[in-house]
Amino acid sequence: MVAHLLRLKLTLLRNGLRRSPWQLVGMAIAGLYALGVVATLVIALVLLRAAGPVTAHTAVVLGGSAAVLGWGVVPVVASATDMTLDPARFTTFAIPMKQMLAGLALGGLIGIPGLATMLVALSTVATWSRGLLPALAALIGAFLGVVTCVVLAKVVTTATASLAASRRFKDISAIAFMVPLVLLGPIVAGVGRGISASTGFLPEFARTLSWTPLGAPWALGGDIASGRPAEAGVKLLLSVAVLGALAWCWKLLLERALVMPPYAGAGKRRRGRLGLFGVLPATPAGAVMARSLTYWLRDPRYSGSLVVIPLLPVVLAFQGTQTGSYGSLAFLAPLAAFILAWSISADVSYDNTAFALHLATGVRGVADRLGRALACLTFALPVVLVFSVGYAAFTGNWVSLPGQLGLSLGILFTGLGLSSVVSARYTVIVPLPGDSPFKKPPGNVGQTMAVQFVGMLVLFVLVLPEAALLIANAVTGNILFGWLTLAAGIVLGLILFLAGVRLGGKWLDTRGPELLAQVTVNR
Repeated sequence: MVAHLLRLKLTLLRNGLRRSPWQLVGMAIAGLYALGVVATLVIALVLLRAAGPVTAHTAVVLGGSAAVLGWGVVPVVASATDMTLDPARFTTFAIPMKQMLAGLALGGLIGIPGLATMLVALSTVATWSRGLLPALAALIGAFLGVVTCVVLAKVVTTATASLAASRRFKDISAIAFMVPLVLLGPIVAGVGRGISASTGFLPEFARTLSWTPLGAPWALGGDIASGRPAEAGVKLLLSVAVLGALAWCWKLLLERALVMPPYAGAGKRRRGRLGLFGVLPATPAGAVMARSLTYWLRDPRYSGSLVVIPLLPVVLAFQGTQTGSYGSLAFLAPLAAFILAWSISADVSYDNTAFALHLATGVRGVADRLGRALACLTFALPVVLVFSVGYAAFTGNWVSLPGQLGLSLGILFTGLGLSSVVSARYTVIVPLPGDSPFKKPPGNVGQTMAVQFVGMLVLFVLVLPEAALLIANAVTGNILFGWLTLAAGIVLGLILFLAGVRLGGKWLDTRGPELLAQVTVNR
């Protein structure tokens, strides 16, 4: 039965790759990236063999503890990323509990995260290959550490299954997970500075962690190599006891999940309230605009973009503190304009089968394109204006305001027009409605990347006039070029905006049923 579960996992992965050759391309790119990270860590662990026992012990214990912590924390907000062996699917099968536990645990190692963790963990054997006993202890510790990571992740996902089934929890956790991702640069730099300033503290901190479930299995090789077999024995017992306790908890949680699988109910329905539909004009474009704004406010796949925007000044200001110049803030308004304008380039793909509503009601393509673009423009335009004026006020360089505002408005209007065309012509693989923003179904990942890259390249070409005028303004210092940039951004941007809406609407009228068939396949 264990082998059958593993074959099932491999079959599901293989079938996902067979859907499209582009899926293989995307998988290859992800694999190469993971291989680069793993190779770097493996080389570092091998080189630690020549370092002192204290240095090697500190690095291995801290890295192993971080791995265990990551496997325990990430599933809380990303538990829906891999549901190929969801326990709820086995409720109607009489599979013995021990075999199911073993099969699901080993199945958790099949995939890039599991394989990467195993390879890096086994590399600690090379770190402690200073004798037979230290290498053997490191091998036992690596085995216990990896199994602890997998079982801990299973405990967390099973324990939070009912909570994760809540749509509200999924939305909030997915958006909250984006914040540290956006601020990853400042966080890593801050942690790096803290480590550099407290290098004398790290060995003691690692020694303390080695007596906790996080670091105990990773300390076995170092303790044997340093002549502390008694401590290694105690930590071995601690690691085995913790693993046994986690397995017992997982067994209890799994038994309960199989009897009462989590179910996300429909929740309370509010009747008699039109919301934005009662505020905006009762026209086809107004109805589409109200529907799109509702998506922006309630769908984490959209609202995630809104969370990123307020964090952009923090990231760019941090970069300025690193370089000693806040010139990077000049890109704040244009970058925000690009992110918001390009965010609707996959609108039809995000609709998925709900796009049938637009076809069934006979909404004209122009009204559909205009409503979606105006919904994005409702908050994108104020953001661009605030960021442009805010940069001028922060730097005191009001002379540059017309040029920067012109470029930003040009990117915004032109980007919305181009996005209206792209989403009416191509569908891409995106997270399904109700899923985590980080969970993408298998499909043509390579084609998705190609469409996005070519579209952004076309946008760059379309805003070259505004960019050229802004460069002339910066080189010559003539304010006239700044005002010309503003005029070009507004006039040329609006022309391309309307042209994109009309062309996108025409393509939508022609290809509506075909688009619906494509997004249906993407399920």
